[in-house]
Amino acid sequence: MTGRQHFIVIGTEDNPHQDFSGEILRKISAGKVFSGGKRHRELVSGLLPSGALWIDIAVPLEEVFRQYGSYPEIVVFASGDPLFFGFAVTLQNKFPDSLIEVYPAFNSLQRLAHKILLPYHDMRIVSLTGRPWHEFDRALIDGAAKIGILTDREHTPAAIARRMAEYGYTGYIMHVGIHLGHPDKEKISTLPVTEAVNEVFEHPNCIILEQKGENPKKYLGIPEHLFEPLDGRINMITKMPVRLLTLSMLDLPGRKVFWDIGSCTGSVSIEAKMQFPHLHITAFEIRPQGKLLMEINSRRFGTPGIECRTEDFLETDISSLPAPDAIFIGGHGGRMEEMIRKVARALVSGGIAVFNSVSPESRRQFIQSAENAGMELSGSTTITVDDHNTIEVLKAMKK
Repeated sequence: MTGRQHFIVIGTEDNPHQDFSGEILRKISAGKVFSGGKRHRELVSGLLPSGALWIDIAVPLEEVFRQYGSYPEIVVFASGDPLFFGFAVTLQNKFPDSLIEVYPAFNSLQRLAHKILLPYHDMRIVSLTGRPWHEFDRALIDGAAKIGILTDREHTPAAIARRMAEYGYTGYIMHVGIHLGHPDKEKISTLPVTEAVNEVFEHPNCIILEQKGENPKKYLGIPEHLFEPLDGRINMITKMPVRLLTLSMLDLPGRKVFWDIGSCTGSVSIEAKMQFPHLHITAFEIRPQGKLLMEINSRRFGTPGIECRTEDFLETDISSLPAPDAIFIGGHGGRMEEMIRKVARALVSGGIAVFNSVSPESRRQFIQSAENAGMELSGSTTITVDDHNTIEVLKAMKK
């Protein structure tokens, strides 16, 4: 095959009687090779010309793409708007040099917004279709007033409602659209999040969350007395001004993956997640109580999505974790040299490690260990809070 491959991508509705325009019908009648999922074939089979070749879109997609390579032009059917988390995006990524025409239908969230007469120009969109919770958690922590959610069979409306209730986000009402566009099956349900936790909704469905009440309070510096402490020891919690200075030294707005080593009550991880919910955060704490404290405190402050690992960081296999670009060392167990070596190996180039020194000896150990590991000391700030000991916040960067 020579020249640019041509894809004509047509959005469909969940309706056995597709209302295609004349232009789209002409594209279909002139086509020879067609593709789509099983449901799409059921919807459009009566419109295909005699002798049409059909390529099913099914996993593994590499086999589908291999078949595509044999034909100069393919008419592809997709659901709703193919550029809205849709197959046209997949084609753009896989065939960047191809010519792609898109004929969209309304996507499911647009249809739901129209049905409930909700202006949606300011709606935050999240796809949980085959994706983790991260972007949904981020939208909640950001306090998005409207959140449109694409669901799947794992991330159901009930599962989403349970997660929201668990972290205190009960100030939303949930609109659930089921079989949107189907003349016989379409249904809209509107209910409080607290009532949705035990409901079962038919699939496929989508959700719009609309904020109507109070959700967890957001702080710029969480007062330490509000945290659940370790064994009642409030002094084990990093003081709020020190915590904010520490996060500032880590330059977190521009970072992606943050590790909190020696997380204890979780105060640094939770503050980081509250202020910078885009971060992927992993907390390491050797004491078994650390996991329970992280659960209690992250729920108390509405910060889902922090992964907590109850194990000795120095003994932990970190090879499967995404490489961090920011690390806070909250404890080293008297093994500073070994700790910094492992931290330096884990960090990406340009990554930052921050340590709060409480003595001249710990300061010397950190600086010497960082130099031995090939890191460069790139900043330090001294702070004294009330009558507590002076703390020097030290920052080292991996070259």
